[in-house]
Formats: sequence, C-alpha cells, structure tokens
Amino acid sequence: MNPPSPIPATGQIVSISRSDRWQVYARLQELDIPCTCLGDGSFQAQIDTPLAALQLWSVIYQFTSVRCQLVERLERCWQY
Repeated sequence: MNPPSPIPATGQIVSISRSDRWQVYARLQELDIPCTCLGDGSFQAQIDTPLAALQLWSVIYQFTSVRCQLVERLERCWQY
C-alpha cells in the first residue's frame, strides 16, 4: 500500500481513536471520499459536499457509537 498523500487544505481534521480509524478509512475509501491517516494519530478527510459530510458523520457514528445507540437509531428509522 502506498503511503497516503496529505489531503488539500479544504479537508477537515477529525478526532477518531486509533483503533477505529483504519476501519473508518477503509469505509470512506469505498465511498470515494479522499482521506488519510496521519502519523500523529489524526485523521483527515476531504469533505466538499453536503452528501460527503453526511456520509462522514454516518461512518464515524457507526464506528464510535455503543450498541444501544445504534439499536435506538435503527428502531426510530423503522418507526418512520
């Protein structure tokens, strides 16, 4: 794997635990959202559209929420 290149200045710095960041990175790559894990432990993603922002939020929420939060959200979605 090639070392990640830095995201342009329009990117956003996001705090994600080191244990979750590689999973988040892989999922965002699948969604074609440019991102990189930096050597200092931070994570950077290029968010240029509202859809990309929503996808970033959703992916981070999925990996950082506890199970009961995910179940509650899913139940609310089913109700609608």
